[in-house]
Amino acid sequence: MLNPKKLDMAYKRYRKNFVDGINFNDIKEKYDISKSKIESIVESNAIEKDHILLVNLNKIFSYYLSQWKNDVLISGGYKAEGLKNMQKVVFYQCMGQDLYKIRYPQMIIEYSFRGVIVALVHFTMFGWEKEENILFDFIVEHFGSNLLEANDENRHTWFLLELYLQYRNNTIMGTKEKVHLNVKEKFKNAGLQCGLIPEDLDVYSEVLERWSTPSSEEIENLVGKMALYHSQLASEIGQLGEFGDFRYGFYPFEILFLLYVRKQMDLYVPKQFEDLLMNTPEAKMVFGDPEPYPEWDPLLLQIDNFYRKNYPEYIPNKHGVLFR
Repeated sequence: MLNPKKLDMAYKRYRKNFVDGINFNDIKEKYDISKSKIESIVESNAIEKDHILLVNLNKIFSYYLSQWKNDVLISGGYKAEGLKNMQKVVFYQCMGQDLYKIRYPQMIIEYSFRGVIVALVHFTMFGWEKEENILFDFIVEHFGSNLLEANDENRHTWFLLELYLQYRNNTIMGTKEKVHLNVKEKFKNAGLQCGLIPEDLDVYSEVLERWSTPSSEEIENLVGKMALYHSQLASEIGQLGEFGDFRYGFYPFEILFLLYVRKQMDLYVPKQFEDLLMNTPEAKMVFGDPEPYPEWDPLLLQIDNFYRKNYPEYIPNKHGVLFR
């Protein structure tokens, strides 16, 4: 049962984390330190050190995470620029990592399976189809490899992936239904790690069976169950768990993606919600159709240009201009 007082306290702690805990000015200072490292490598064309560019993408991500929280969560605005740049950085982490799969095959990956799927569904919601397709191709090519280990315990991640596949009529490992179970079985047979992949998706299994229902009452009930599930886990903010993180703890992107997909298919979408989760500033952001690309971060642009110049096999080189 959801404890409303506990949820409210958790939300206040979530917000306070980006006021007193992770100060925007402190993050900006770390971003500036990375700037000098990146510019030094780019200006000297130091290819032997260019993996440092990839590592420093995390500082750019953190900068825009902090900007997003400052603009939306703290100030109560609806600017999605920070969020858009966060997902864009994840894209370039994947594109850059692909370059080092032979040179540094044991290199630590700076992104997660969950993070890549989150970027994919946001590209979809933003209407950035070209970049979405490139990222999906990367996912398919590297699924289960050391570049994209999919031994993920988060139920909402598997829900998002399966809903995306059904919406786009695509497949992963030959399936778009009960994806988590099929992947788990195939990974097990291939000797790949799969112990964290859940056996069931809880409320998300029910939603996947009925996400395209024409019934307004049924979809409202399903969304309510999703919000309750998310809220119960977000109540444990700061703890290890599915929605216990401060990055996305009270941002119901899995529900927003479901509503986006239904809207695109001209199906009924609830407009009003009574619960706290669906009434946070992050939940109330409105995306354009399509959403304008964000202005290029100068450091990210330098990194992209460096890789384009020095590596013909760099994936973006095959696709021309991106994010413009």
